[in-house]
Amino acid sequence: MKIELLGGYTKDELDARIKKVASAGKLSRFPGNVFEVVETCSDTEKNIKLIKRIIGMGHKSIIEHDYLVFALCDVTPIVEQTIIGNRLTSFTIKSRREVDFRNAGFYVPEFRNKDMSIHKDNEKLKELYEKHMKYLFNTYGDIVDEGINVEDARFVLPYSFHANIIMGLDARELEKLTVSLLAGPLSRISELRELGENFRSIIEEAVPYLTDSMQAEIEKTSDKTPFEYLESVSKRPEISIIDKPHLVSYTPSADDVILNSSVMYHYQVDRIAANKIIEDAVQKDVNFKEKLMDVILHKEERRELEQVQFTFQIPISLSILTHLTRHRMHSLLIPEFLPMWDMKNHITPPTIEANEKCLKLFNSAVEKNIEMFEEFKKYDILEEDLIYFYLGCQMLNVMTTFNARTAQWICRLRCCNKAQWQIRNVAKEVAKQIKEVSPLFGKGLGPTCMTDYVCNEGRESCGLINTILEQKNK
Repeated sequence: MKIELLGGYTKDELDARIKKVASAGKLSRFPGNVFEVVETCSDTEKNIKLIKRIIGMGHKSIIEHDYLVFALCDVTPIVEQTIIGNRLTSFTIKSRREVDFRNAGFYVPEFRNKDMSIHKDNEKLKELYEKHMKYLFNTYGDIVDEGINVEDARFVLPYSFHANIIMGLDARELEKLTVSLLAGPLSRISELRELGENFRSIIEEAVPYLTDSMQAEIEKTSDKTPFEYLESVSKRPEISIIDKPHLVSYTPSADDVILNSSVMYHYQVDRIAANKIIEDAVQKDVNFKEKLMDVILHKEERRELEQVQFTFQIPISLSILTHLTRHRMHSLLIPEFLPMWDMKNHITPPTIEANEKCLKLFNSAVEKNIEMFEEFKKYDILEEDLIYFYLGCQMLNVMTTFNARTAQWICRLRCCNKAQWQIRNVAKEVAKQIKEVSPLFGKGLGPTCMTDYVCNEGRESCGLINTILEQKNK
């Protein structure tokens, strides 16, 4: 693992960053306009003291003006999923749909006892682990060599493989993330704690105003799981992966709520008056509701769509989970890495199922991985050190709630024929179920070629847009 802050280290850069934060801290209470306040913040040491005092009182919004960009080299998807879970980070990740990962390398943990001390058989276990990981990577390579695209071959990759990421976040999110990695439940995962230590070292040098506040947060943070009470009163059931996305709950009469909200805020009337306006409009034009919804669906700002929500439970693989988590404007519940999920719950890509040799390679790898996982469990190893046995094909159920605007955005991207097949199937099923309860809004769900008669894929277009336009212009 190698973590670097991209820029912001030189004296001039550091002084400028700190000056911005101090200016924000002074602005609300000091006399003068914003430029006059900025001019008073010329002493870096005084600025640091001022910032520490303000954030020490809990006023941390000022440090959101300090934005930092990090390069994360040779970290695993465990790190990737953790940082993506922080909704206010920005990230760019090397694509597993386009890049051959057989030589990416993998993470090797130090295997520990339940008390987090190094296991007496640590070296032996690492040797077995490395041999097994090389076998999985070789299987991935063999499947690729048989003509399966890397997008599908990656389903056999273990969660130990190295990823490379550029991540941006403000200082407030950096503090929150670092505290979580150093003191929360995630700190029990050695790789995540190492990441936290890297961030702490960088903070001490490049974000000096944050050290006292961060330490105070660390001291009051617990590494205990928040599910201890639940598990004390309820026996853990067998994990059951659902067959397709299920609409759990939704805003009743969602179409009417969207239309009413548009009339209510535009005409500044109450719900009863808005209903009357819509009823009168329908008398003049029986297609009024459909036409108004179409206008809302294509507005620059579609705030009316944010007034209704849909909650789904979605089955998805680890390989494709990031395709859902990267859509930040929804409330996503992903099961923790621990306790370990049922390793037998997995999915096989259709291209591999259709290739007898590759299917044999794939199934053998999945079976041997489960066998090796069970073998390691016999050593009574700390569970946090076993999470790297997860494969990309591992299935899990996630919960999420999104408003109609986010649903439209997700479906525009993920219903496209260019989208990865599993997330495309998920998006299409989500769109189908929303259409059943919100038919007017549902007409706006789908790829842009169908909803807007445009395709943004350029030369990589699947060509469907041409067929649609030909039919439209007949």
